[in-house]
Amino acid sequence: MLISNRKTFALSLASLCSALALALPTSVGAEQKSAAAQPAMVTTAGAPDMTQADFDAAKEIYFQRCAGCHGVLRKGATGKPLTPDITQARGQAYLEALISYGSPAGMPNWGTSNALTKAQITSMAHFIQHTPPTPPEWGMAETRNTWKLLVKPEDRPTHQLNKLNLQNLFSVTLRDDGKIALIDGDSKQIVKLIETGYAVHISRISASGRYLLVIGRDARIDMIDLWPKEPTKVAEIKVGIEARSVETSKFKGFEDKYTIAGSYWPPQFTIMDGETLEPKQIVSTRGMTVDKQEYHPEPRVAAIIASHEWPEFIVNVKETGKVMLVNYEDIKNLTITSIDAAPFLHDGGWDSSHRYFMTAANNANKVAVIDSKERRLTALVDVGKTPHPGRGANFVHPQFGPVWATSHLGDAGISMIGTDPLKYPQYAWKQVGSLKGQGGGSLFIKTHPDSRHLYVDTTLNPDTKLSQSVAVFDIDKLDAGYKVLPIAEYSGIKQGALRVVQPEYNKAGDEVWFSVWNGQTEESALVVIDDKTLALKQVIKDKRLITPTGKFNVYNTQHDIY
Repeated sequence: MLISNRKTFALSLASLCSALALALPTSVGAEQKSAAAQPAMVTTAGAPDMTQADFDAAKEIYFQRCAGCHGVLRKGATGKPLTPDITQARGQAYLEALISYGSPAGMPNWGTSNALTKAQITSMAHFIQHTPPTPPEWGMAETRNTWKLLVKPEDRPTHQLNKLNLQNLFSVTLRDDGKIALIDGDSKQIVKLIETGYAVHISRISASGRYLLVIGRDARIDMIDLWPKEPTKVAEIKVGIEARSVETSKFKGFEDKYTIAGSYWPPQFTIMDGETLEPKQIVSTRGMTVDKQEYHPEPRVAAIIASHEWPEFIVNVKETGKVMLVNYEDIKNLTITSIDAAPFLHDGGWDSSHRYFMTAANNANKVAVIDSKERRLTALVDVGKTPHPGRGANFVHPQFGPVWATSHLGDAGISMIGTDPLKYPQYAWKQVGSLKGQGGGSLFIKTHPDSRHLYVDTTLNPDTKLSQSVAVFDIDKLDAGYKVLPIAEYSGIKQGALRVVQPEYNKAGDEVWFSVWNGQTEESALVVIDDKTLALKQVIKDKRLITPTGKFNVYNTQHDIY
């Protein structure tokens, strides 16, 4: 009875972890642990008793896996609020069942996948019935204290000294190992492992294609120069306690001049020198929400994208539902234009013209369309339950012309939005169709201009058949439904709670790479599929490939190809 009646609250806990911060055992370095552990224990009337040790351990799990969706203060975003008035009303047994079994709407099955022990699940259910502790602020002094310029610009090479095909190089997140692996897309060999912050969320490439920037969930940025005899880290910095996004300036005349990073805590963004990461400006995003015009103490910075139309960064502010256009022509006198969209803004990418920013407002079940040229909101498009596009997928639909698509955390749908107001005005900025995928719990959808296939993962679905496979659609025959590729089976790995995540194309668009993500002490792999035939092409295994998740092809990332 308890489990069968859990559906309503399951949706409110549907994303109990941040998208790529979940489900598998993790280890955290001393620096991250001390940052997450600073807030003191808060005891709340009506909540179960906890020892300081249990509280600290649960707080660490929450920091690693849950804060991304529910917020440090647990006021909700992609996931619903987890404040004591809500959680205490549900009760201990109810919370434990939800955490154990998960839901098809995106919450992992922590217990049945052996991701958390029964004791940890009990402790987490206790923890979320207490008032969340507030972590410390992080300003310019703290930021500058972490800045390390390892190789000065004048000491770097003036041309590429290695023979790597940089355009087909992949940056692969080794999430729980605190590293990235640079993998040659031609030979499929690891070029180098580079130590990074904890749980790298994304890799971004500078406008020139020279610098690779990665940011961890602990808000540490590592800047890697790809031109030396072997790729070398040249600078690092921490821009807060928790973060997700980094981007570099791409407008003509400002290439590689500035880097921006958005923090989850404190809620702010930091503008840095593009070649050294020296911090220049920190801007808070705290303010009023677009819907109720209420003050929010934790409006986190989610996706950031660099405009090609103006010298601007386009910044998603999650909880307030606002998009900030941050003009960097004069960073000492910043000009910021605020556009009302919808809560809670999360991820997104360009349409095929690179003019319109398509960004998901997760819990509003909408996609906001931002015209980067006219600098205004073009549309709010209703889509399915909890859209989670990554960057999304652009392709030409046989009937509707150019469309941008997103999959969903909360249902099996794949929403398609028309994006050509000139040749197909009747379809522009409308949901023109919806495909049915394998199920909820999708994190990423991907295609390529030279491909006629559309790939959709279901990483967070509690059904292992779905979380270990992907759906593939023929773009010319979308009505025919999808074909299932058993990616985890292809890997040959027999042990562990495997999850398949994030399709990524090579530069040519004729290969698709998938991560088979396993526990930290278990074997993981990358699986490469031939896009033309959908046949297995290669399995990349190496004992150094520990918990691989996101993969970023240098050329496709540099040129916003998806």
